[in-house]
Amino acid sequence: MPELPDVELFKSYIDSTSLHKSITGVKANDSYALKGTDPGTLKKNIIGQNLAESRRHGKYLFLNLSDHDTLLLHFGMTGHLRYFKNEEEKPDYMQLLLTFDNGYSLAYSCKRKLGEIRLVEDPDTFISDNNMGPDALDPDLDFDAFSKAFEGRRGMVKPALMNQKIIAGIGNEYSDEILFQTRIHPKTQVPDLEQSDLKSLYNIMQQVLIKAIDCRADKDRFPGHFLLRNREEDAECPGGCGGTIQTAEVSGRTAYFCPDCQEKK
Repeated sequence: MPELPDVELFKSYIDSTSLHKSITGVKANDSYALKGTDPGTLKKNIIGQNLAESRRHGKYLFLNLSDHDTLLLHFGMTGHLRYFKNEEEKPDYMQLLLTFDNGYSLAYSCKRKLGEIRLVEDPDTFISDNNMGPDALDPDLDFDAFSKAFEGRRGMVKPALMNQKIIAGIGNEYSDEILFQTRIHPKTQVPDLEQSDLKSLYNIMQQVLIKAIDCRADKDRFPGHFLLRNREEDAECPGGCGGTIQTAEVSGRTAYFCPDCQEKK
């Protein structure tokens, strides 16, 4: 599933291709992806406007329209974008197509149909109404705010990192990477985390996410000590301990970790 680094790259892609161009056509091929709207309403509210600016919060991408409303995109497990001109470049499983006055189009595709397309009045209201936590790379998220977000929490640390109401943007894969880099076992209970553990989680979280963006979320570009380069059961631990990567079910998700590097408290 696209996580914060992937959606940040989608944001950059739109910024470099699709902003400030008048929208002359709107086609919603799959009303299943539309939440709280329908193809006719979407078309009526978007045509004639342009994508004025983009904003990402966690795994959500907000595209502010020039006159009113905001187009919200969530990418589910398989969502992606394509900016193109020629018909043969049109992607499969297209659920939304915006056509611009320069002859180019922007397509949103999602094979598994788990994404979302919405029109919202205000991104901040949507974030608040859905009880979303601060974005993991928000400049205002300092360590004190991060630490306070975990105060009084119970349960294991991996699902806590993935809880979008605590911190927005981290999913299954990057939670594994962050915990591997901090040498914290995914089943460690949040109340058992010491202040030094939280400080490490905070620092490593930002480092991992920024590095992933720099590497364009391409696992082959990640540093050799990253778990995501070879996130497979029985793979050799990239931490150099000589151990092997194991899996465990944690709150219904499969966690990858090194039991030698990440001893459970």
